[in-house]
Amino acid sequence: MPDECFTHPVLAALYDPLDPDRGDLDAYVGMAEEFGARRVLDIGWGTGVFALLLAERGIEVVGVDPARASLDVARAKPGADRVRWLHGDATSLPPLDAVDLAVMTANAAQEIVDPDAWHGTLRGARTALRPGGHLVFETRDPARRAWEAWNRAASYRVTDVPGTGPVAHWVETTDVRGPLVTFRSTYVLPGAGPALTSDSTLRFRERDEIEADLTAHGYTLDAVRDAPDRPGREFVFVARRP
Repeated sequence: MPDECFTHPVLAALYDPLDPDRGDLDAYVGMAEEFGARRVLDIGWGTGVFALLLAERGIEVVGVDPARASLDVARAKPGADRVRWLHGDATSLPPLDAVDLAVMTANAAQEIVDPDAWHGTLRGARTALRPGGHLVFETRDPARRAWEAWNRAASYRVTDVPGTGPVAHWVETTDVRGPLVTFRSTYVLPGAGPALTSDSTLRFRERDEIEADLTAHGYTLDAVRDAPDRPGREFVFVARRP
C-alpha cells in the first residue's frame, strides 16, 4: 500500500510545495536523451513531475502509480493530457507499445518492500521494454546508513505554502529491522488541528542482491552509476533487456 503522503488528499497536494527542488531528475532526463527514448514507462511517478518533464520534450510517457490522490494531483497539472496515467503498479500492466526506457526515480524502487512485488515489478518492466530497451532506477547505498540522519533536529523545516500558509514538517526514523527502515513524516498545518503523519518503510537492498535479481529476470546490467547530485550515496542501476 502507498504511504499516506501520497494517498491523503491534503498531503498529496503538499508534496510538491514541500519538496520543490527536483534536480535529482536531471540525470534521468539526460539518460532519456542518451538512450534516444521516444516511449517511457514511469513506475511510481508520485505527483508526475518526471513524466511531465519528458512529455514537454515530446516523449510519449505512460505513468503507473497506486496512489489515487497523487494521480489526482498529477492530472491537474498543465500538460497532464500528454501523459497516459495508469492507477496501479508494474506487476499488472495492461498491454503497452514496447517502451524504450522504464524508470523508477527517487524512493520508488525502495518503497517496493515486498519481495514478490519487487520481482513482479522487474518482470513487468521487462515485458514492457522493447529488446534493447533500458530499465533505470536508484537505491541508497545501505553502507551510508542514511536513516541515522532522519530526525527532527536535522530535518525540521517551516515552508510557506501558497493558499495554505506556514507548514511545519520533519521526518524521524522509527524502526530499523534488517534491510527495512521505517520513518514517520509529520506535518503541522496552520489552524488545522492535530498534526498529520505519514509512515513509510524503505528496503535497503545491497548492490550484489540487486545485480542478482536483475540477472535472474533476464536483464543485462550495463552500469551502476553515481547520482550526480548525491555522490557516493546512491546506486543508479542501468539494465538492458537483451
